[in-house]
This record gives sequence, structure tokens and C-alpha cells, in this order.
Amino acid sequence: MTIFAFCAFSTVFADDSTKQKQSLPSVNVKTLDGKIVNIQEFVKTGHITIMFFWETTCRPSGKGLDNILDIYEDWQKKFNCDLLAISIDDSRNNSKIKPFVNGKGWPYTILTDENMDLARALNIANCPYILIIDQQNNIVYRHYGYVEGLELELEEEMKRLVK
Repeated sequence: MTIFAFCAFSTVFADDSTKQKQSLPSVNVKTLDGKIVNIQEFVKTGHITIMFFWETTCRPSGKGLDNILDIYEDWQKKFNCDLLAISIDDSRNNSKIKPFVNGKGWPYTILTDENMDLARALNIANCPYILIIDQQNNIVYRHYGYVEGLELELEEEMKRLVK
């Protein structure tokens, strides 16, 4: 419950590291079926990739992914983007992820990072945390937290990348 409380009452900030490009590390995550894959397999050159780190117990995470759902299809067409929803639920909550996602009807690629190997490699401690990866596979945007309307900021960042 401590994680939930921190997540629910977290503040929002944009990280200054957005000015420096960083490449995606080579780290293994799992698919919902338990297959081990390298995160780099899901980031396609020429596409914009949104990585949304979330947990089943974090209400702002669920709200953010729900709100993006309303405009995701449009984003895919306009910006040639993919969204990877990466759960950082630990092994105790891992069995809850698939039913949770199925109940939400999210069309995103869902991956799990139960040991937080990817999160640690990216210096992410809590969720929700959002990264945008440009068409050359560089991390160009970081944002911690979620508030209503953040989708507009994400969209502006993607507009900047497709100019």
C-alpha cells in the first residue's frame, strides 16, 4: 500500500534530461505470456515509441492509459507511434496484470518488468513514468506522474518529432 500512496499523490515534473538524447539500454522484459524478450525488439526505427511505466495498484497510471486510449488510434495514424505499457508490478502482483489489462481493453503492447531491471537501467523508481523514443531510437522525453491533459503535452512532443 505504500507504493500506491506514493503513486497516487505524486507530483508531476518533466525531467531536464529531455535535452540530452539517451539510447535505450539492452534489457530483458517479459510479454504477458511470460516470454523473455529484449526491450529493443519493440522499438522500431522510423517509429515514435511511447513507453508508459505503470502498476495495477497505481490509479494515476490506469487513468493515464485509459485517457490515451481515446486518442491512441489517431496518434498511430498521425505520428506512426507505438505505445508500450510496461508494468513494474512485482512478482506478487504479476498474476493480476493480464486480467487487469483484459478488463481495460487496452490495445497497447503490454510488457512486464517485475524485477525493475529496465526501470533501474532508465533511472525510473516509481510510476507513472512516460518516455518518448524518437524515430532514431533515442529517448527524447521523460515525464514522471500523470494529470488530466498530459496527453496534449505528449502530442505536442510527437508533433515536434515529425516536423
